[in-house]
Amino acid sequence: MRNTHMLKLVLGLTSATVFIIFVVIVFFFRKRAAKDEQDDLEANNKHRNGETDIEREDLVTFQGGEDLTICDILDAPGEVIGKSNCGTLYKALLPRSGSVRLLRFLRPVCAARDKEFGDLIELLGYIRHSNLVPLLGFYAGPRGEKLLVHPFYKHGNLAEFIRGGNGESHRWTIIYGISIGIARGLDYLHTGLLKPVIHGNLKSRNILLDRNYQPYISDFGLHLLLNPTAGQELLEASASQGYKAPELIKMKDASEETDIYCYGVILLELLSGKEPINENPTPDEDFYLPNFMRNALLDHRISDLYHPDLLLSKNNSHENPVTEERILKFFQFAMSCCSPSPSLRPSTKQALRKLEEIGK
Repeated sequence: MRNTHMLKLVLGLTSATVFIIFVVIVFFFRKRAAKDEQDDLEANNKHRNGETDIEREDLVTFQGGEDLTICDILDAPGEVIGKSNCGTLYKALLPRSGSVRLLRFLRPVCAARDKEFGDLIELLGYIRHSNLVPLLGFYAGPRGEKLLVHPFYKHGNLAEFIRGGNGESHRWTIIYGISIGIARGLDYLHTGLLKPVIHGNLKSRNILLDRNYQPYISDFGLHLLLNPTAGQELLEASASQGYKAPELIKMKDASEETDIYCYGVILLELLSGKEPINENPTPDEDFYLPNFMRNALLDHRISDLYHPDLLLSKNNSHENPVTEERILKFFQFAMSCCSPSPSLRPSTKQALRKLEEIGK
């Protein structure tokens, strides 16, 4: 009898213990499920608000940047070489590899929404061409900071080359080589991808050079990485430097035709050695050109449109002599790129064909 009572007691305690354990397990899983549901809800809200995992600290590398690390980028001593409303450019020495890179810091307040930003970074990181500056890596910080990593070209940009007193800038072969290199890079952006990539900020300062004067177009698609306000400010800043296509007075978006207009201005810079800025611009329906070019055309002083050193003997060869006629054809081609009517400007394919004709 006593044993039977003891057995009932043990069974009762065991049942109670099992029940308690069961209740604890159920409570735990319900709490975990509630937490998972909350996490999913927060994640969905982030995606609805245009936020993605790009907000956490992350480094994405592309071809040529496989050796980059977050520590390399954040610990690199940097020298400021340029500033704008949307960010800062640094020349940085990466401590581990000893290589010099160009770091572009974008202000979080100026950047496009993260979902759009991530897709565009993937696109720009894919682009490779012998006349385009490649994107090697992209860093996204926990507080919204964004860094783009590019190669550094120590020979500077085209604007510095043109107006830096270097006699090589007056050599026809170099002018021609730079012109056709820019056209090839621009043609790849416009026609070599699934969808055209509009540069939107093409100017001589955004053409980098190597020691052989090979041109590399930089900053292509940068305006796409910015929010509408910052992107518009970038276009207006470029326009104030002499690269404003006439249609941008009414239209706000850059296009393939506005890129060609800017390319024409760069050709005129190469030919003349002068800046494209008007100190006192006057609206005109026929010519959207710097004053010195406008006056030379009206007075029929074509020789004022190119540097006199272009016709010196050092620029000539028996096989391919440089003549005023050839220079005039080059000038006329540049002018066609700067036509007030977008429909009259050549495409990049047509530009390449014309340059090849001039070079024969």
